[in-house]
Amino acid sequence: MTQLNLTLDQEELLELLSGNREKAFKHLVEKILNQVLLAESAEQLRAENYERSSSRTDYRNGTRERELTTKIGTIILEVPRHRNQPFHTMLFELYQRNEAALITTMVEMVVNGVSTRKVSNVIETLCGKEVSKSTVSEACKTLDAEVKAFKTRPLDYNDFPYLMIDATYFKTRENHRIVSKAMMIAIGITEEGRKEIIGLDVYDDESNETWLDFLIGLKKRGLKNPIMVTSDAHLAIRHAITQVFPGTAWQRCQFHFIRNILDAAPKTQKAGLEIEMKDIFKNSTAEGARKKMNEVANDYREIAPNSVNILETGFEDVLTVYNLPEEMRIALRTSNCIERLNGELKRRSNVIRIFPNKASILRLMGAVAIDYNDALLSKRMMFHRSSPEKVTVEVKIKLQEIALLQKQFLEAA
Repeated sequence: MTQLNLTLDQEELLELLSGNREKAFKHLVEKILNQVLLAESAEQLRAENYERSSSRTDYRNGTRERELTTKIGTIILEVPRHRNQPFHTMLFELYQRNEAALITTMVEMVVNGVSTRKVSNVIETLCGKEVSKSTVSEACKTLDAEVKAFKTRPLDYNDFPYLMIDATYFKTRENHRIVSKAMMIAIGITEEGRKEIIGLDVYDDESNETWLDFLIGLKKRGLKNPIMVTSDAHLAIRHAITQVFPGTAWQRCQFHFIRNILDAAPKTQKAGLEIEMKDIFKNSTAEGARKKMNEVANDYREIAPNSVNILETGFEDVLTVYNLPEEMRIALRTSNCIERLNGELKRRSNVIRIFPNKASILRLMGAVAIDYNDALLSKRMMFHRSSPEKVTVEVKIKLQEIALLQKQFLEAA
């Protein structure tokens, strides 16, 4: 094996011992690695520089500079060139692994809510190499394949009889303007109560067309007809459900329902009305809830007429869940599990504030959703072990009848 020849002059030695040790050590490593490259070159050529040898395989053809990012900073390598055969070195393999680790670190930092500017500063401090915000953004594109695989995976591996859907908005740049884009999300729930993010995508807005496209996408990937969907009262969602899953009953999210009622109430009446609304849904039967609702409506009809109108016209839609076993209702009466996910997405996106384009929303928020989904899969089941057995054929038929009535009312409206 070829030996390494390393020579330090007096000035280099003094600086290493007493001067700027960090700079001197970096210089020393650079000299050592350049000697490694020369030794590898001689070994591949089977001849030293200017050596006449019958075993020589090729000739030297100068050098080229190449940067190498290390823990002590960026050093410059003088990489040998061969005339006929390419020069190979183990240092480049190490460099590629180091570079891959650096990219992975940058991506993880951004997904965890660190701004691209801060990532650039951290990488420069650690590696002595300036990394632009655009470089960090480019590194994040490595997430594209993973997010695409997650959002397009087949759904026929499990049944999801319960579905929750919602949308949240993010700002992005488009045609020299700042606009909002809707990220639609679907969480499927198995018979046993296991939650899983089964759908996400970014659209220009929430319209009949976009919600229809989103739900059709779920169906094409293998989602069988759920028996109940929980969401807010967005009209486009309701139309899409009746067209894509016509036999699926709709449960209006009770949390959003109460918020809609309180938003329409006079300020002086909000606190008392909120307590009354919560009391309504404490009833264990739909009949008890209707009785309490009528009492509240009569008490507030004159002082909060707009709120009472919302209460009376939308009340039956929030009672769909009462057809399920009582122990399952709390988990399915609201879309709060998606609201918690939305909160996490917003927390991570706050440092970005305005995404550079639509694709970057899906890329980064999709990566957050994948991590969130992993956490969901490790949580305990939402339902008691015996609960699925109580969802009998009769219960499912009743929910289908409700779905038919809801479709008729929507078409007549």
